[in-house]
Amino acid sequence: MTKGATGLLGGSFNPAHGGHRSISLFAIDALALDEIWWLVSPGNPLKAKKGMAPLAARLASARAMARRAPIRPTAIEGEFGTRFTVDTLARLRRRYPKRRFIWLMGSDNLAQFHRWRDWRRIARENVIAVIARPGYDDDARAAPAMAWLRRFVRPASQSRNWTDWRPPALVFLRFRPDPRSATRLRQQNPQWHLAFRSTAARDPVTRRRIP
Repeated sequence: MTKGATGLLGGSFNPAHGGHRSISLFAIDALALDEIWWLVSPGNPLKAKKGMAPLAARLASARAMARRAPIRPTAIEGEFGTRFTVDTLARLRRRYPKRRFIWLMGSDNLAQFHRWRDWRRIARENVIAVIARPGYDDDARAAPAMAWLRRFVRPASQSRNWTDWRPPALVFLRFRPDPRSATRLRQQNPQWHLAFRSTAARDPVTRRRIP
């Protein structure tokens, strides 16, 4: 294991839930990570703004869900002013040159990866781990991006050696299905974020307070 091995899991975390936590703990073990950073997005360009809770509430929910685990939620994208993953990853590498980052995504995101800005650049500059999501695996493996990425797939049995890989490199990780979703939680409680109104949201990575 390389010291500073850090997984990056991006998302809205609207709200963070047990599925995020269980997937992250699985990835920490499968990839021999020191920790995972949850990149709580100020706004996903591929998602509608309607129904999106304030950033401070989403970060607070992520901090609560990550408690007592090697997981650090961060709203650093807001500080960077970046909206696209390719730009965020470039800024992270410049700010933390001694860390080794691996990008984590669910198979549902791989299915639409070809819609991401400069997705080939993301793959050329970052090792990627794809975590199985129920109902999306077939679509992910047949995704337009896989026509290019397929030649760079590495065996899952070697996943703990990812710091030795030179990107492009992609590994598929099998994870038992987890039915929990933020969409379902919002349907059950649309006003979930009100529970975090009085919570001081301080970024665990940058130490900045989120207004």
